[in-house]
Amino acid sequence: MEKRMTFGRAILPLIVMISVMLATIVVLKQGPHIPLIAGAVVAALVAWRSGYKWKEIEEGIYKGIRLALPAIIIIILIGLIIGSWIGGGIVATLILYGLQILTPAFFLVSITLICAIVSLAIGSSWSTMGTVGVAGMGIGLSMGIPAPMVAGAIISGSYFGDKMSPLSDTTNLAAGLTGTDLFVHIKHMWYTTIPGLLIALAVFWYLGRNFSSQETDTAGIAETAAVLRESFVISPFLLIIPLIVFVLVAKKVPAIPALVVGVLLGFLAQVFVQGSSVSDAVSALQSGYVIETGNVLVDELFNRGGLDNMMYTVSMVLAAMSFGGILEHTGMLRAMMNKILKVAKTSGSLVAATVLSAIGTNAACAEQYVSIVVPSRMYAQSYKDKLLQSKNLSRALEDGGTLTSVFFAWNTCGVFIFGTLGVSAFDYAPYAIFNFTVPILSIIYALTGFTITKMSTEEIAEVKREKIASAQARA
Repeated sequence: MEKRMTFGRAILPLIVMISVMLATIVVLKQGPHIPLIAGAVVAALVAWRSGYKWKEIEEGIYKGIRLALPAIIIIILIGLIIGSWIGGGIVATLILYGLQILTPAFFLVSITLICAIVSLAIGSSWSTMGTVGVAGMGIGLSMGIPAPMVAGAIISGSYFGDKMSPLSDTTNLAAGLTGTDLFVHIKHMWYTTIPGLLIALAVFWYLGRNFSSQETDTAGIAETAAVLRESFVISPFLLIIPLIVFVLVAKKVPAIPALVVGVLLGFLAQVFVQGSSVSDAVSALQSGYVIETGNVLVDELFNRGGLDNMMYTVSMVLAAMSFGGILEHTGMLRAMMNKILKVAKTSGSLVAATVLSAIGTNAACAEQYVSIVVPSRMYAQSYKDKLLQSKNLSRALEDGGTLTSVFFAWNTCGVFIFGTLGVSAFDYAPYAIFNFTVPILSIIYALTGFTITKMSTEEIAEVKREKIASAQARA
């Protein structure tokens, strides 16, 4: 059978998946696993009807899963980090000192900036959310600030650093795939990213006015602090552990060994500082830390972490990447993007289409990296044809791909955030101000031509030489 993938066929699995997802989550109040599997089944059937053999479809599934393996390892390690750092008293120390330093009225602004600085230094939003973010959730909830609002501030700050740091994998990926100098790419992102952060901070400042010290339950904060002191050994020396992890990552030690060091130090802190048995410390790594204080907030915050508690997240990643792998490997994603290219006639519409395609790929393929890789391959030649500098493409990929991955509950980033911060994408989405402001600004810039740069005379001449060489090679 001839392989023929039309736009109508390509879009069908995505429509089915999103429809089933909405019904399952909104109406049935269930998780996103089954809708993703349903979408993968429909995608496999469509691919088979389009001439693909099962071996090819199966290879697409495996390719998708292989792409997610580094993310799965990070997810598992973050589960171990949370369990060991709670057991080791590190999270309790961070929360207690945070309650003493931060004020409710400026907490959202402060935690956004703290996460932005840490993520900028280490280049990882996930590591920032899994460490500083976990403590920030505890501080914010202790102050009576709603969990979705706190999560939105943490996400906004974490993704600012992830997007702008020269150490970030997505930043290097976008620059590398488009042939853009790394620092030219970062500098070009200032125009959308800095205003996006300022808008987010202004909104968080406005929201924070509702949590002034006079209106906050100070008795509740004092009770939480007292319970933490009774339940854990609090020491400033415990802050050395997260500092070591951040320094390792900032020194370009790969994330996995750096996180392993963090797990080991947390384990040792639980045994030698908190006085737990080795058995309890191992249990915290396997099934999470367990504590019963009688304080509802503390019990909710600290009964978590561990390998077992991340298996829900890992299984969702596997289901999502199976679905996304079929879409990409069988040409469905390409068919959808080719349709978009027919509509994008002007330079501005091409850049806007790139941003929207990256967002769509996040929804369809459920993986942040794919949302950068696939559109970069699809649109690179179109940017050359319209004589646009590559930094326009690299910025559009990050504005649409890196940041919007958090808005889809089935995307690896949305899954990770739910497993780490305990808040679903549907709840924190309105408060992830930075993450949706930047793509909007990017589209506005594209349609108005603001900061969209054309190639220089030398670059245009190079493109012409490439076309001539290509034509000669084909001849």
